[in-house]
Amino acid sequence: MTAELVRGQNHPLPQVRLEIRISAGVPVLAGATLGDENGTLHGPQRVAHPGAPTLPGVEAPRRTAAEHRLAVDLSVVPEAVHRVGVFLALPTGTTGPLRFGAVPAPHITVHGPDGTEIARYTVSGLDTEAALIALELYRRQGAWKIRATGQGYADGLPALLADQGLPEADTLAAAIQATTYPGPTTTYDHGTHREEDAGRDPYDTPAPADVPTLGGPIDYSHPRRPRHTAPPPPAASPVSDGQPVLPVAGDAVGWSLEERLYNQVWGMFEDLSRTTAAYRGAVDFADSRLERELDQALADPRARLGDRNAAAREAARTRRDQLADQARAALDRDLAQLTAESEVVEPALPPAYARWDSPAWHGYRVPTEPPMALRIGDLHLPESLPLRIPLLVRLPLECGLWIDSGATAMPEGSFADSAALRQAAMETAVTLAVRLLAVHPAGEFTVRIIDPAGAGARALWPLTGAGVLAAPPATGAAGVTEVLERLTRRVDLVQMAVRGGAAGSLPDDVGSARQLLIVNDFPHGFDDRAITRLRYLADEGPAVGVHLVLVADRADAAAYGPLLDPLWRSLMRLTPVPDEYVADPWVGHAWTYEPALVPVGSRIVEHVLGEVAKALIKEK
Repeated sequence: MTAELVRGQNHPLPQVRLEIRISAGVPVLAGATLGDENGTLHGPQRVAHPGAPTLPGVEAPRRTAAEHRLAVDLSVVPEAVHRVGVFLALPTGTTGPLRFGAVPAPHITVHGPDGTEIARYTVSGLDTEAALIALELYRRQGAWKIRATGQGYADGLPALLADQGLPEADTLAAAIQATTYPGPTTTYDHGTHREEDAGRDPYDTPAPADVPTLGGPIDYSHPRRPRHTAPPPPAASPVSDGQPVLPVAGDAVGWSLEERLYNQVWGMFEDLSRTTAAYRGAVDFADSRLERELDQALADPRARLGDRNAAAREAARTRRDQLADQARAALDRDLAQLTAESEVVEPALPPAYARWDSPAWHGYRVPTEPPMALRIGDLHLPESLPLRIPLLVRLPLECGLWIDSGATAMPEGSFADSAALRQAAMETAVTLAVRLLAVHPAGEFTVRIIDPAGAGARALWPLTGAGVLAAPPATGAAGVTEVLERLTRRVDLVQMAVRGGAAGSLPDDVGSARQLLIVNDFPHGFDDRAITRLRYLADEGPAVGVHLVLVADRADAAAYGPLLDPLWRSLMRLTPVPDEYVADPWVGHAWTYEPALVPVGSRIVEHVLGEVAKALIKEK
């Protein structure tokens, strides 16, 4: 499976013979650096470039081009080499672009010798950089890995080489730039490949005869996703054949439309994360520079009260505001692009991915196969409102869910009393169960409920009234014990059947349908034995089709101390009201989560459950 890398992420390399393919959109020069354990280059002989394309284990292209292929054999690189960096640089002395922020984001893929794609990485978020280390192959404890680096240099190739400790980096950079040239054409005669220039790399494609100069920053990109623009104004938008490039639903890479939409939604999430990080970083830089300049202005006691000092402080504040305004303008441009894309993507989402107010639900029919993912809510950042990104999780669920019925930190998430919040938490769990039932074929997903005190009866009415539950909600200590014993037995039997290679010989009362267990008001009604069984289901159940949704306030379980800490850590926390607690894996933003709730007054849940109930009757 291909790994989609983001900046800073690493990935093991299953093979040592590789082909690295680069797509830059405009002519660039490509090469490789061979560094030691610290990444230091010991002389120009450790740099593969168009003037010296072949080094032990590395062969670089011999010219500038928009598309490149580098051949790498890590088994023959010198023992002293521990890092192989793949670099790109814009050619100097041409009419082409001078910074990567003015061209499409470079896209790199790593392939094995049989053509299998191992990893891919798009270097997004570039601006003034004229050269960059796109990715790095590095040796760690005898094995090779790949790291998505994306380290750019505004001062170009000399700064890149100097940063790796190369003496006389300026001289080598000038020599590399001087040896780059457009490659000759390739002719074919009766199927025989004949090179008109003996030095040309046969894997490279010819450079275009006329390369247009591209203008305007392009700060947001995702692997193999077209650049979108938000109308109006089309005049400021990237164009294709003179027309604005408009957003398209399902334009990401993937085999089916569902998979393409899934990848596109996550691409929008990554883009919003990165552009917000760029904005916050720019503002932080502007603030820190202002603070430094004010400290310098106040350092001399004799000049603190003079007009010159006041003018210097005012100039520093003006520079800070200019930087912040430029960063906000770039953020607003990216938000407009993402908003335009969201307006196209949302109506195209299938029921499993769609909001409850989407037209996709009004024409709902029970599917014949389960989806690859499920929408469990929306995410947004303070800077991005009103733009919201769907939160999709892959199916089958890899871990249990915890609907937190405790108090939240956000004022808009507060309720008048805890009873109202508990009711909202149970309604969130029911809505999630309805969605899971609706997106699975009839009979392939069942729901069981433990409600020890019967406190969730009102919230459970949509499920109980439609008759779609596997059994009535279990109440009291006896009901808790019976359901937990049944599901624990199922997990044990399926595990033994799988280990014994007899997965198809399960008892009739076990069944093959996936099971969802909703537990309300935990830990009320649970003794120590029941808690042990619940922890077992949370740990072992997902792998064999038993999933857990826990509706609980962690404060209610404080008496158990650290005993339940592993349980809480194993569950994905959701809240029935907006709350800021979801951290993304790239830059660690605190995203605000909003549950996927049914609009007030809507009868869509009744319609959906009615279709599910009819399909279950036919299945029986």
